[in-house]
Amino acid sequence: MEMDSTAAANYASNWFNVQNVPKSYVFPEEVRPGELPPVCHTLPVIDITKSVQADTVQHIMKASREFGFFQVINHGVPAEILLDTAKVLRDFFEMPEKESSDSGGKRNWVYGGSTSFTRNGFDLWRENLKHPCYPLKDCMEHWPEKPTGYREVVSTYVTEVNKLGNTILQLISRGLGLEVGYFDGISGVEILSANNYPPCPDPSLTLGVLKHHDPSLITILYQGNVPGLQVLKDGVWISVGAIPNAFVVNIGNQLEIISNGIVRSALHRAVTNSSEARLSIAAFINPSPNFIVEPAQALVTELSPAQYKPTLYKEFVNGTNAFGPHTKAMQRA
Repeated sequence: MEMDSTAAANYASNWFNVQNVPKSYVFPEEVRPGELPPVCHTLPVIDITKSVQADTVQHIMKASREFGFFQVINHGVPAEILLDTAKVLRDFFEMPEKESSDSGGKRNWVYGGSTSFTRNGFDLWRENLKHPCYPLKDCMEHWPEKPTGYREVVSTYVTEVNKLGNTILQLISRGLGLEVGYFDGISGVEILSANNYPPCPDPSLTLGVLKHHDPSLITILYQGNVPGLQVLKDGVWISVGAIPNAFVVNIGNQLEIISNGIVRSALHRAVTNSSEARLSIAAFINPSPNFIVEPAQALVTELSPAQYKPTLYKEFVNGTNAFGPHTKAMQRA
């Protein structure tokens, strides 16, 4: 999965190749990452094919309470699908003119270069491709036509990640004590977001993605062999290791609300590194737009009253605080 040094250099040069970090990318001291911590291997790694499912559920619930994040291995998504998807996305980012990937028909995808992501006057060190995935058959007809095979490769990836997402939600549902099939029919991969983070001359000064919470049920992230994800744990940023062919799963705001606070959505961000280009592929598994997000009735008792007021999912994600802490983005009950 790793690129050799020549390929990485060519990959980065198509977007950004400088000796120093330009001023517009240098974040204020209180925001910039500073000296990056070493990669941490304490984030739970869960084999979801283990025969004793009760143990798997227990491990997932423990990780979801303590970290809001975990990694899954032996997840059933074939390695060749991961490799093919990463390649076609790299090919997209390498194209000199991204707009040439659209034939002029109805387009549902959005590409943003580095200066498209300005936050408080500062640019993020990344470029991004994002498009909807639900319903898949309809959406894929308006995805990029180039590079060749993009639609076929990425739709296969989305289908496989959908299956994985359903499996993870079933295990979490069991761990919460909800009825079998609680999430059936109300969730799926709604958005795919791919990021390219070229090597950075000084990773301590800038960020690829600012700290945020995800407004999803869960997010399933593929980051290949190059780490860059950081999670806030007990007030300290920890760098998540990149395990070949693994997925990182994080709890989103919606699932924390449905769980009535049992599992938690954690702050996270993306940093850069000075030697390697990094590709990440995030699949956001969301409720349907008209789904009423509220604590599951089975989890609301006299001793554990509802912590959040009901809201339509589409109203929540359209709010200005959708990526902020749920306690601010939603009114407490």
